[in-house]
Amino acid sequence: MTIDTSFLASLDAWKARRLANLKAADGWLNIIGRWWLDAGTITVGSAPDNGIVLSAGPARLGTLTQADDGAVTFAPANGSAPIHVEPNKKHPPKFTVDGLLIEITTLNGENALRIRDINSTAPDRLAPIEYFPADPKWRIVADWVPFEAPKGMTVDTTGDILTEVEVTHKAVFTHDGQRYELIATHGTPDSPQFVLKDPTSRDSTYQASRFLFGEEVTDKTIVLDFNRAINPPCAFTEFAVCPLPPPENVLPFRIEAGEKRLH
Repeated sequence: MTIDTSFLASLDAWKARRLANLKAADGWLNIIGRWWLDAGTITVGSAPDNGIVLSAGPARLGTLTQADDGAVTFAPANGSAPIHVEPNKKHPPKFTVDGLLIEITTLNGENALRIRDINSTAPDRLAPIEYFPADPKWRIVADWVPFEAPKGMTVDTTGDILTEVEVTHKAVFTHDGQRYELIATHGTPDSPQFVLKDPTSRDSTYQASRFLFGEEVTDKTIVLDFNRAINPPCAFTEFAVCPLPPPENVLPFRIEAGEKRLH
C-alpha cells in the first residue's frame, strides 16, 4: 500500500510536537509529587520536617496557605513576594519558584498541589514511544451529532474518583459496515477529547484507556484520526488522575493505530 507523503509528513510533525510537549517543563515526565490540600498553612521543601516533603529543590521552598474558600497563597522562603492564585479547574494556575514548577489543580472542588522539577533528567530517559504502522484508513470523518440538550455524565478515574462532566456531542461513524458512537467527555469545542478503549488494551496498548482529540470540527463533521490516539498522562506518571472511558466509548474492535503501550 502506497501512503500519501503529505499524510506521513503531517503525522511525523504531530509526533514531534507530541514528544516535545511530553518533555516540556510543564509536561508529564518531570512531576515529583501531588498532594491534596486542606484549609490552613503547610510548609513545603526537601527537608524531612516539612509538612510536604519534596524529592528535589531547596530544604525550605516556602509555605502554602489555603483559605476556606479555596484560594491559595504561596510565600517563597527565598524572600520573594507571596503569590496569590484562584484555583481554576480548566486552567490550573502555575508559577515557578527555585527551579520548581508549582501547579494548583482542582478535582471535584478539592485542590491539590502538583510540583515539577524543571531540572529533572527524567524527560531525557524516556524510551521511544512505539506506534502502530501509519494507516490512512484510521483517519475517519465522522458525523458530529449534538444531543438535544447538554447532559450530565459521571466519569470514573484512575484514582477511583467519580467526576461529573457535561457532554454536548457524539461522533458517529462506521467501521466494517457497523455503526459506532464515541462521546466527547472532555476537551474544548475546537478539540473535543474522547477517552476510549478497545481490545488492543489486552496486549498492545495502555490497559486503562487512550485519548483521542477530534480535529477539523464543523457543525456537522469531525475528524477522528486514530493514528493520533495517545497514552494518557497516567501512563507516564503516578501523579496524574486520568478519566476512564464511559461504557459507550469501549469499542469491540481492535484499533491498531496510534501509540502503543510504554515499556
